[in-house]
Amino acid sequence: MDESTQPQHRRRPRYPGKNPRLFEHKYKELDPARHPETVAKVLASGKTPAGSHVPIMVGEVLDVLQPRPGEFSVDCTLGHGGHALAILPRIAPDGHLLGLDVDPLELPRTEQILLQAGFRPEQLTMMKSNFAGLPAAMAKLGRTGADVIIADLGVSSKQLDNPDRGFSTKADGPLDMRMNPSRGLSAAQWLEKVSPDKLARVLSENSDEPHAPRISSALSGRSFTTTAEFAAAIESALSSFPSEERELSIRRVFQAIRIEVNEEFTALDTLLRVLPQSLNPGGRVAILTFHSGEDRRVKKSFQAAHREGLYREISRRVLRAGSEERHANPRSTSAKLRWAIR
Repeated sequence: MDESTQPQHRRRPRYPGKNPRLFEHKYKELDPARHPETVAKVLASGKTPAGSHVPIMVGEVLDVLQPRPGEFSVDCTLGHGGHALAILPRIAPDGHLLGLDVDPLELPRTEQILLQAGFRPEQLTMMKSNFAGLPAAMAKLGRTGADVIIADLGVSSKQLDNPDRGFSTKADGPLDMRMNPSRGLSAAQWLEKVSPDKLARVLSENSDEPHAPRISSALSGRSFTTTAEFAAAIESALSSFPSEERELSIRRVFQAIRIEVNEEFTALDTLLRVLPQSLNPGGRVAILTFHSGEDRRVKKSFQAAHREGLYREISRRVLRAGSEERHANPRSTSAKLRWAIR
């Protein structure tokens, strides 16, 4: 064989240092096709592979929604398409799914995932929209009601794990937290402008943070560039408390500010208000929440609408992920599922 035709040996890329710092270098599971053994090892340990998104309570969601052939379904929080992939076969061949997501970075990727899974373009409509705009989104398709609606209020693992989005402290990155990075103030910009009183109120209302006054007086009006810098400032403000308590507060503060920056409660309140009239008679809705502020809103809204006769039936108790799912996907531990039928 001529040397020019021999396959060239490609060496494994070597990253600087024993422990690479970059997110894309650090986690082999970001490339599952090349490192299936790493993905299997991470899953077996009860963790979620970095950069992947495992849809939560899919079986329970399908049991509640009972999607049927030919129905019109809406995924209000399309994310990585996990729930949509489960619903689409149930409404095939003539059903249609409308997928909404405010994240302009993930939406086209998810559309490709659904198309590559074999679903036809005429079965899908993707729209960049906040779920508060549900009626307007359906109107663009000439629809006034849906048979099935799902809203998974959790932040996608793709968003959480990517340090460029600034949602967590798993890896250092810019302090951004916006679902739509091209719109509104970043978390860093918001913190520079916020007063101590408002920050304390946000921490209390959005995440039940017990140390809200102490943290707000130390952080409001200050300039922070990265997630690591911000997390260190929170820890410093709580230096007299045990490390486990400080870590929990860091997570709660990140959660509270993310909710505020993205106006998540405002959008959720709007969605809950328009949901009954957005369902066809007999239509079903399921909502997955991940903290008490969200769940309280969904519970009270469903109960009030049921009393008014807008829902025929609602869930009497919250549904939780089973023990096997909680072990396989720890991010499902805090999930709560509630449903309603028009």
